[in-house]
Amino acid sequence: MEYISAAPAQERLMTCCVCGAMVNPNPTNMCVACLRKEVDISEGISKREELHFCGKCGRYLNPPKSWVHADLGSRELLELCLRKIKGLDKVRYVDADFIWTEPHSKRIKVKVDVQKEVHTGVSIQQTITVELVVHNHICEDCQRVEAKDYWKARVQIRQRCEHKKTLFYLEQLILKHRAHVETRTTNIKQVHEGLDFYYQHGRDAVKMVSFLKAVVPCSGFDYAKELISTDIHNNTANYRESYSVEIVPLCRDNIVCLPLALAQKLGGISQLCIVHRITQVIQLIDPSTKRISELRGEVFAANPFRALCTSKELVEYTVMDSEIIGADDAIKMKKTKKAPSAARHQGVESNKHALADVWVVKSNELGVSDRQYHCRTHLGHLLKPGDSVLGFDLKNANTNDPNLERMNPDRVPDVILVKKVHGDSKVRARRRNWKLQQLNKEQQAETGSQEKDYNDFLEDLEEDEDTRKNINIYKDNRVSRAAEYEPGVDDDGDMPFIQLSEMLDECSISRDATGEDGAPMME
Repeated sequence: MEYISAAPAQERLMTCCVCGAMVNPNPTNMCVACLRKEVDISEGISKREELHFCGKCGRYLNPPKSWVHADLGSRELLELCLRKIKGLDKVRYVDADFIWTEPHSKRIKVKVDVQKEVHTGVSIQQTITVELVVHNHICEDCQRVEAKDYWKARVQIRQRCEHKKTLFYLEQLILKHRAHVETRTTNIKQVHEGLDFYYQHGRDAVKMVSFLKAVVPCSGFDYAKELISTDIHNNTANYRESYSVEIVPLCRDNIVCLPLALAQKLGGISQLCIVHRITQVIQLIDPSTKRISELRGEVFAANPFRALCTSKELVEYTVMDSEIIGADDAIKMKKTKKAPSAARHQGVESNKHALADVWVVKSNELGVSDRQYHCRTHLGHLLKPGDSVLGFDLKNANTNDPNLERMNPDRVPDVILVKKVHGDSKVRARRRNWKLQQLNKEQQAETGSQEKDYNDFLEDLEEDEDTRKNINIYKDNRVSRAAEYEPGVDDDGDMPFIQLSEMLDECSISRDATGEDGAPMME
């Protein structure tokens, strides 16, 4: 007896009631093509909408009143577009993506896959394309900015000293880190002793204050609040907030006299020091031992002192003789000195400087008087007979500093040499093939003193490679190559300069591919 296996059950099919095609049984008795013709699930979904974009701040309107930042092609912009499409709440959308359009066309196309149940147990999925037209519309915040002197918060940066090198350095740090853009600064004003930054919200001002604390040494902070208006019915008030940031009143190449207690805390360095560099901290160098110590802004606020001499009060000297102090001589010099404590000369010794005994004479007395001054300096690696150097005549200076008056006169040198003179300033300015960007601020009328201060800051950048690493330097294409290599100047190659590899190419985009002004959406 043989068993006959049962034949496999064949899938039952049915004919479509409209076109007669064989399809799987379904409650509608129609194929998918006919069902889509009979039922349009995209009915009621808008195919064209509008988006409002503020070209000044780069934000989109999120109804009813809020404005949000969203880049082209971002998830935030896609979410905003889906929220603007009417009728999507009646269906279930399973996927959405952008369709590429020309960035300057003011059109954004979104492809959306939607599903909807048309009968019990029967759902249809369909892809629709929605076009959103971008319209320019100034937001309320930018409208207030356009009005004069409108602000809710202000950051006042002040440095009470004659020279503004530290403020120039701070301006370059703000530009490099785009702090004024990240904090949404509405206006910048230049005042006599610093800069004022204006904001629409207090939280933006707090961000700027935090940035200032991180990049420059600050000696003081203050906060004030002014009542503008009040509503007694809603118990609300409108205030203006002001934040004051005080930068230490010191600049590069200043000569200072430290309090004795502070000098001992810094490793027992000499009280007479030179401000070598100002970054996040105050970097001091002892010219008699080339020891370097760093001082934070909080420590300066607890132990304040002022500059004995600024760069404007320096006198030009001519080097008559220079003798480098070797390592053996430096050890003997330390042993012969009477150390006030066991921590004397425990600071970090600079490897970029060399101690030297130098005999100098004032340049205006050269050939008239044979009076020479002996001093010990940290510029031994730069100075040679015949060079010009800037220094401060402590012996004949009229200073009124309590720390200097308490010092032993035997420990006070006659002259402190600060920096070497590298050629003529006008020649260096003509040969300078680089430039710096500046903040877009309301400036006061420039004076000759401000121009000289800025030129001194540029010369410091050429001489200090470590400071240049913290800022952006751009190539200046306006300077000709003939000016860069001016004949008959700097034959010994001693004039400092900045390598081309350290410069950036400045990029400015004012026109698009169509020849029209670039759209602010791409900013």
